[in-house]
This record gives sequence, structure tokens and C-alpha cells, in this order.
Amino acid sequence: MPHLDDYEIRMLDILQRDGRKPISEIAQEIGLSNTPCTRRFEALQEAGIIKGFSAQVSRRAVGLMVEVFVQVRLVSHSDGSPEKFIAAVQRMDEVSACWTMTGDYDFLLHVMVPEVDDLNGFVMHRLMRLSGVRDVHTQLVLQNIKGPGHVPLAHLKR
Repeated sequence: MPHLDDYEIRMLDILQRDGRKPISEIAQEIGLSNTPCTRRFEALQEAGIIKGFSAQVSRRAVGLMVEVFVQVRLVSHSDGSPEKFIAAVQRMDEVSACWTMTGDYDFLLHVMVPEVDDLNGFVMHRLMRLSGVRDVHTQLVLQNIKGPGHVPLAHLKR
């Protein structure tokens, strides 16, 4: 775990809330002058702690009305199926995130599509037809209560 001081922790917290905030405003808010604040910001980027900046796009505003979590179980793990599955998922635009999991299923996918018919096509004609896929379980998101969220930082203050 990296050792971050209070300035850096506060800087990360501010940037997670507003990644477009100018360094001069961040410096003022955390009590540093611009130069040391800029140095700390650049060091956080070089260390890979700050990975980048991006816009948060509203899925509904761009017509993606169906949000689903999809659990996938593979037939085998010893025949290259996991690697083939991962490669296929990385090419699927509908999949916004993918995790390997413990438990009954091997993978958890976060999927967004315009309509339920598109979900059916995605699951039945693309996902289920991938070599090595044993079964698929979908869970429709009714309402997003929280997230995608920030990375918790309180443990760094201990």
C-alpha cells in the first residue's frame, strides 16, 4: 500500500468528485501553493494511483435503457476457455465491465443495451454461443441506488 500524506489523500478525494477542477483550486482547497500541488499531482499520476480522467455518460440519455448483470459459468477451466472468453468479452461493446469471480459462476458482466430484445439477442446469439460457455444467469437492474462510485480512501488515514 502506498504511503500518502493528508494533502495527497485530500487531493484524490477532490479529484474523484470533480476531475476537471484546476490544480490552482485544488491547491487552495488543500492548503498548498500551486507548485508543490502540481508536483504531488504528477507523482500520483506517475505512480499509477491516478489512472486518468473521463466523462461520465448517462446511459439513458444515449438510449441504453436496459442495464443487466450477467453471471457466466464455463464448462472447463483447463482447455483455454477462460482466455478465449476474456478475449471475446473484451471485443463486446455492450459489456462495460467484467470480473472473474469466486462461487458458482466464473464471470460477472455489466451489460447495457437499448431494449430487452437487444438483451435477448446478446445473450442467446452471442454470449451463449461462445465456445466453453456452460450457462448464463441474468439480473435486470431496476434502479441504480449508488455508483459507479469513488474509491474509498479512509483506510489511508490510519
